Amino acid sequence: MNFRSFAAALAATVALPFASANATELEVTHWWTSGGEAAAVAELAKAFDATGNKWVDGAIAGGGGTARPIMISRITGGDPMGATQFNHGQQALELVEAGLMLDLTDVAEAEGWKEKIFPPSLLEACTVDGRIYCAPVNIHSPEWLWLSNQAFADAGVPVPTNWDEFVAAAPALEKAGKIPLALGNQPWQSNLAFGAMTVAVAGMDVWKKVNIEKDMDAAAGPEMAKVFAAAADARKLAAKSTVQDWNQATNLVITGQAGGQLMGDWAQGEFAVAGKVAGQDYTCLPGLGVNEYLSTGGDAFYFPKLNDPEKEKAQKELAALMVSKEVQVAFNLKKGSLPIRGDVDLSAANDCMKKGLKILADGNLVPTGDMVWSPDVVKQNEDLMVEFWKSDMSPEEAHKKWVENLKSGA
Repeated sequence: MNFRSFAAALAATVALPFASANATELEVTHWWTSGGEAAAVAELAKAFDATGNKWVDGAIAGGGGTARPIMISRITGGDPMGATQFNHGQQALELVEAGLMLDLTDVAEAEGWKEKIFPPSLLEACTVDGRIYCAPVNIHSPEWLWLSNQAFADAGVPVPTNWDEFVAAAPALEKAGKIPLALGNQPWQSNLAFGAMTVAVAGMDVWKKVNIEKDMDAAAGPEMAKVFAAAADARKLAAKSTVQDWNQATNLVITGQAGGQLMGDWAQGEFAVAGKVAGQDYTCLPGLGVNEYLSTGGDAFYFPKLNDPEKEKAQKELAALMVSKEVQVAFNLKKGSLPIRGDVDLSAANDCMKKGLKILADGNLVPTGDMVWSPDVVKQNEDLMVEFWKSDMSPEEAHKKWVENLKSGA
């Protein structure tokens, strides 16, 4: 992958063949409401407003689980927005198949997206019958362990370098009055935590057998049983974490009240807003320090059909802009995510983002669960993880139910 200079990325100009002559307002819905997320969204809005058009912010608090049903209801109910966020994968597939989303193939071809967007799976995720329906904006990987250097200093133990060391340090953290593992009560967080532990405990080969090959014997096997046992241990470590939102859990780490958090690389935005320095105030472990890899999750924007030629021009201009070099650099530096094109260089990135860039360049990538399982299976296992983390359900029972959910979509 060729990462060019940061200065060149900022200075580069991008042809926007779909620019509108007159200002057009577009409502853009998304679920980015934390401090770091709001700073990143502001970069998108600033770039769009600079074209003479107007970004009308439609932020929906509560995360994707809350926002997506509202977005889908509006689109199917005849009250579409100008653009809306979805994660990479199949979340918008039914809307596309119903003919409710704008075809962006002409934009993609004019801007050379197939040659620029990396990895190709990001564009493939929103390609239906050979037509392109979304503009990917970033790569987010949820499999990171974020550690408070201060918390471990207060506990008198070294900052862990992997998941096993983190678990071993938990008693010292508790003795020092710390919460070992920060976890919010939003449903998706417990599911993310389980997913983050899967590769770290079971290994990459098992992950691929289960999620790519749909090998149900591997899903029910002893290596996955170890993951559920580890999740039961982690459940104990998070028992005193009573916050709701993910960024509140991140704040427990930022302030040294908690030892660590299993969270995506978007947590970097919160550390940045708090003025914390990677490697000095906090430590980040991709793949929990066990298997350094990235799953190619993240976000893309879809553009509902509006039956308005001027708004359609503005929609296509915004789509092109989101993939442009300048916006990719400005947005992802604030978001903590990685760019979706390989010809920009984030020289201003912190140590954690540079770790992610190296893994991306090395090609240690896997698809996300949204890409390999249907929304129904994803939702079933999300509900299961919520029940598991908030109850005394045994790891054996949770494992059995998890396999049953996978079999329904295999």
